[in-house]
Amino acid sequence: MRLANKTALVTGAAQGFGFGIAETFAREGAKVAVLDLNKGAAEEAAKRIGRGAFAIGCDVSKGEEVDRAIAEVVRTFGRLDIVVNNAGTTHKNKPMLEVTEAEFDRMFAVNVKSIYLITRAVLPHFRKIGGGNILNIGSTAGVRPRPGLTWYNATKGAVNLVSKSMAVELAPDQVRVNALAPVAGETPLLASFMGEDTPEKRAAFKASIPLGRLSTPQDIANAALFLCSDEASLITGVVLEVDGGRCV
Repeated sequence: MRLANKTALVTGAAQGFGFGIAETFAREGAKVAVLDLNKGAAEEAAKRIGRGAFAIGCDVSKGEEVDRAIAEVVRTFGRLDIVVNNAGTTHKNKPMLEVTEAEFDRMFAVNVKSIYLITRAVLPHFRKIGGGNILNIGSTAGVRPRPGLTWYNATKGAVNLVSKSMAVELAPDQVRVNALAPVAGETPLLASFMGEDTPEKRAAFKASIPLGRLSTPQDIANAALFLCSDEASLITGVVLEVDGGRCV
């Protein structure tokens, strides 16, 4: 198993990409903490995953909750090797000036500030144990943005870039930092990305992807597994596009 004797925390893991990553990591031998804003959903996800997975309720945009969650994971597992910053939100596809200030603030808090808060909480532990692994879930939206999602695109551009900067700064601590840039996938956020979920909208999204399909949670989980495994021990600062050719 590719993550035997590893421990991992996955945020936004009750559904979508996060659940796919958590489930795959557990199947590959890792002990997994399933973190989500909705603790009840996290508990259900942990039950489905089994293999010792446990749930944590946490708003990743709030520093005190993040500090508590990291401490709980370390206390439960004895150590923490991998953090996957997957939690994210978006605004509905619409003209940029129709996005409310509250929507804007919430997106940047969940998509960007959370990475700062989690890194601040976990880095002392990584330094103590001699290294660690951070995987941030960015997006093709930060590489090749779609219209109607301007402020969401901006958050994912930030995630993609901060991952590279973190990788360089944390390399002396033997902390690897990478990012995934998934294309739009079969997740609960898809309808918001499209503005409305219609056959025509889906067809238009698929038509923009050369391989002709949306991503799946398993596609993202497979890429995450590689980057978080020892097979990728010399890989850091990479933004891996899992996009069926969308960014070519």
